[in-house]
Amino acid sequence: MRNSALQERRNRQILADIVRVYIESGEPVSSRAISKGFEESLSTATIRNVMADLEDAGFLYQPHTSAGRVPTAAAYRFFAQEIASQATITAVDREWIQREMGGATSAAEITERAGHVLAEVSNGLGIIVSPPLGKTVLEHARMWLLPDGRVVVVLISPGGNTRDKILRPSRPFTQTELDATADFLNRHYSGWTLEAIRGDLLQKLATERERYEGMAQSALTLCDPAVLGDESALHVHVEGTAQMIGATEFVDQAQLRDLLAAIEEKHRLVTVLNACIETPEPVHVQIGVKEISEAGENLALISAAYTRHDLVQGSLGVLGPTRMHYERAMTAVAYVAQLFSEALSKP
Repeated sequence: MRNSALQERRNRQILADIVRVYIESGEPVSSRAISKGFEESLSTATIRNVMADLEDAGFLYQPHTSAGRVPTAAAYRFFAQEIASQATITAVDREWIQREMGGATSAAEITERAGHVLAEVSNGLGIIVSPPLGKTVLEHARMWLLPDGRVVVVLISPGGNTRDKILRPSRPFTQTELDATADFLNRHYSGWTLEAIRGDLLQKLATERERYEGMAQSALTLCDPAVLGDESALHVHVEGTAQMIGATEFVDQAQLRDLLAAIEEKHRLVTVLNACIETPEPVHVQIGVKEISEAGENLALISAAYTRHDLVQGSLGVLGPTRMHYERAMTAVAYVAQLFSEALSKP
């Protein structure tokens, strides 16, 4: 029934118009409101019949018997897949995003600006998830010995992003050994990801153990993603939380508290947003995000992967109310991901 209701082009256009009008007004949509803007000459009675069919198919619901119709999650999903996915970014948004992100001089600054842009276009959250530690590109490593034997490892990525970790290694190190290990990594592995470094070191140990055993074993111990711990949840930039508090979809205070707790914890955001990397679509849309919280059924997530030298590094996107300007949000997410990727790939 659901698919048959959308077989006719007229029905698809009416559903798209209902979603657009509801996004703009936030009020149930009447047949009269649709007939005014419809490109064909259709009576309100005909439109009402189509709306009834769409309601039976699960795309609309009527909050009160005398009210118009409101889109369901299925309607938003249809709209995002069939209508908004074909949109192109406006010249105004393109220039604004270029202006907002163009002046950034460091990875941290471009991350902050990207988050602001994404929050602005969605009236929700702008989220940037840094790459998992194993996919972090090493530009420079530094290591220090603490008085109690623990070791501070600082990994600097292109653009100035840093990851640091305090380790208690399985064997004691001297500062001289740490300096030599960092120098070895910097000379041989600048520009490599930690995963690739680990793979190469293991291969060297397997084929040239006598030559590399001491240094390679030290580097594996101190620069192994598994040892450092993949705390990707700690590397999430979120902008726009205040906007979520004011959204009309979250009048239930218990649900709002649960949502804010999920935002604060961040690991749930990471899990959901990183799932977009596994999907084939350039821009992934998820209507209803219950993995985050019970309030997630009223949320939409629009996300895209970003790259460095064509290798996927992480993900970014917007999380906002389902009543969102999908065309604008989807085109903005795609463009921000493109600019973010270009900035990371600069030498």
